Amino acid sequence: MQLYLKGERCYTVKCPFLKPRRDARSLGPLPPGRGPIKFRTRPTRYGTQLREKQKVRRIYGVMERQFKSYFRKAERMSGVTGANLLIQLERRLDNVVFRAGLALSRRQARELIAHRHFTVNGRLVTVASYQVKPGEAVQVRSQDASKDFVKAIRQRTSSRPLPHWLTVDAEALRATVVALPARGDIQEPVDEQLIVNLYSR
Repeated sequence: MQLYLKGERCYTVKCPFLKPRRDARSLGPLPPGRGPIKFRTRPTRYGTQLREKQKVRRIYGVMERQFKSYFRKAERMSGVTGANLLIQLERRLDNVVFRAGLALSRRQARELIAHRHFTVNGRLVTVASYQVKPGEAVQVRSQDASKDFVKAIRQRTSSRPLPHWLTVDAEALRATVVALPARGDIQEPVDEQLIVNLYSR
């Protein structure tokens, strides 16, 4: 499944996913990997659940220990565990920067945050996993707003749709979280119940 991890490149014909290698014997597309797979078996229930968890981890760029910590927190929260998990991931600072169109991908957003380009309510934050709260504003630092790379990013993401829980001031390069994201706002192709079932084993 195409996860759009490479930013804008994934929306062009240059995306590697759109040019699958072909098996000379079967003339069919090959999945990622070094060589052809001789035997393909139907995935088990555990295998399906594991792949779903790995997919979500890769979409949001979270390591295993951190992902498990998010899940344990989601279990302790009121409401649906799977939805709570995704909402926590959406509230990460790197995801907010990406959703607001201030970075081409979540990976780039993490890099920009680590390089001290963003503030939250006027305070410099360099931790990509920071949980942004409703009412908080994420903004490009004033000394970076006029830099060419910031202008290039905004030009390439200006047509990107915004989620309902974010408002963006394009002139000030500021995004404000107006509410907590709801499960319906998260359009990623994810079946979170498989992840809940996996950790409930």
